[in-house]
Amino acid sequence: MVWRTDKSLVWIGSSREDLHQFPAEARRKAGFELRALQRGDEPMDSKPMPIVGPGTYELRLQTDNAYRVFYIAKFQEAIYVLHAFQKKTQKTTKHDITLGQQRYEEARRSHRSQQPKAKNPSPSR
Repeated sequence: MVWRTDKSLVWIGSSREDLHQFPAEARRKAGFELRALQRGDEPMDSKPMPIVGPGTYELRLQTDNAYRVFYIAKFQEAIYVLHAFQKKTQKTTKHDITLGQQRYEEARRSHRSQQPKAKNPSPSR
């Protein structure tokens, strides 16, 4: 049996607090889906959101209302949770997309800071 380490969750901005504001059923579904992502499994309902940033996806959570969670799972060290919100219209609002884009840039900076620094090779003589 091959053991693999679960990816950690990195919450960007207020995404964790925003998700905690979801009703219990939506929080439960989000937790189940995020846990699946941590294990390397595919979520039940997600779609790419390239407008937010390359490699960004949207978890689609349906209860009595629609809830969404933007995330990035392409980095080896972690799942970056960018934004959690209730979707009130058919089209994702410009505000939610812009906020997701800003947090995508923050996640990229965080990811880069986690990478080992490249050593400069010494000049050959």
